[in-house]
Amino acid sequence: MIEKLHVLIRGRVQGVGFRYHTQAKALELCLSGWVRNLSDGAVEAEFEGSRSALEAMEAWCRIGPRLAFVESVETEWGSAEKPRYAGFSVTG
Repeated sequence: MIEKLHVLIRGRVQGVGFRYHTQAKALELCLSGWVRNLSDGAVEAEFEGSRSALEAMEAWCRIGPRLAFVESVETEWGSAEKPRYAGFSVTG
């Protein structure tokens, strides 16, 4: 089973390189998935991988890159029979 984590991050998270730092951290942790900006100023992401790597990614999302100010992180955990993503993409 592959575990997955969906996050919605609010605060000063756009215009500070959040998506690209998220991608770099996800690749460092061997996670697949995606990250994107939302029109309301939030950042949304979904990750797949091991539980320990996902927990490390969740902790990182609560801090973000140097110029970010994270006010809140909403999380939704789940599992999948097989991986849905190949690699990690930045969109929106």
